[in-house]
Amino acid sequence: MTGKVDAHAIWSNVRIATMDARLPAPYGLIEDAALVTGAGGDVVWVGPRAHVPQALSASATASHDLGGRLMMPGFIDCHTHLVYAGDRLQDFEMRLAGAHYDEIARAGGGILSTVRATRAASAAALESASEKRLIALAQSGVTTVEIKSGYGLDRDTELAMLRTARALGERHGIGVRTTYLGLHARPPEFADADAYVDFVIERMLPLVARERLADAVDAFCETIAFTAAQTSRYFDAARELGFNLRLHADQLSDGGGAALAARHGALCADHLEYASAQGLAALAASGTVAVLLPGATYFLREKKLPPLDELRRLGIPFAIATDCNPGTSPLVSMPLALNLACTLLRASPEEALAGATRNAARALGLGDRIGTLSAGRVADFAVWDVERPAELTYAIGANPLHLVCRGGRVHGGSR
Repeated sequence: MTGKVDAHAIWSNVRIATMDARLPAPYGLIEDAALVTGAGGDVVWVGPRAHVPQALSASATASHDLGGRLMMPGFIDCHTHLVYAGDRLQDFEMRLAGAHYDEIARAGGGILSTVRATRAASAAALESASEKRLIALAQSGVTTVEIKSGYGLDRDTELAMLRTARALGERHGIGVRTTYLGLHARPPEFADADAYVDFVIERMLPLVARERLADAVDAFCETIAFTAAQTSRYFDAARELGFNLRLHADQLSDGGGAALAARHGALCADHLEYASAQGLAALAASGTVAVLLPGATYFLREKKLPPLDELRRLGIPFAIATDCNPGTSPLVSMPLALNLACTLLRASPEEALAGATRNAARALGLGDRIGTLSAGRVADFAVWDVERPAELTYAIGANPLHLVCRGGRVHGGSR
């Protein structure tokens, strides 16, 4: 198979987990199915193979027999920090020895250690290191990925991170949504957090907007990072410039992050381990998506889990993401993230897979374009050497990927 987009290509002899919640079967599953893609890289038709419209069959320029495999929407990794230099191995070793966050930071670790490494890296070195992580995610069935800045915390490095993210997506044929994580940590050259927030609002946000380098902004609203008042001021300025909003909320304590994200109409609130009942109720009313990050739960050996039962009870949609980052979740496999979501967070396989497809699309503001396989959506899909969708959440470390197609174009050939 090549990377060419055919006019009316038919993909058949396949079971399709459409993840379309409007269909009655679990996973929106269609047995003995077919999917037709168009020259524009979209899904033209999907349904039982026996019901492919004659006009589409007659106009097909290519036919792909998938050998009874399983097709699903491509995974959407809606929360990553994958552009960075260096590693946090020292943090890892200290944490295993019993050190807490503050001790690690005092020893030169934490976010600012990655800031130092990223600022010191050449453009080529930063791109090379980040490219390996993006390729690993793509090889695990990811067709769209969100990538944050936040390890530069100065003008030049932040812009370089965002440009690197965009360039890597174009090079590898993977959809990239970029996020300016301006409020991640206070950089050492600013003695006062409010002065740094002023710099971000007055200098960085207009520049990022003018160069169109980010689709959204994010902040770390936490006792060790930025207050709700500082975050709110940043969000107000970002919204005026047309950015979508995202938030690291209530990961380490209840700082009112969930309620703040809801009040500002954020696309998503991520982590939420310590979110209050009032904060969760606000999320339910606002339609903000919860993003759960089981890689961080595992890597940090957290005992406090996200409030999954309350999310279910309140009808809050939740996404699953890798949180790929050097300090708290060096994870580059979406199937492994799904397994952790089931085993650690107690999500069902269907909930986990919805979290990596249609709900992740909502968390990026793309729910009308990707995340399900239905007519009019972008033809982003993965084909797997499995029989049932739940198998993708079951085997630890397995990767039964057969091929990936993005926008009707094959990017990973038959193994």
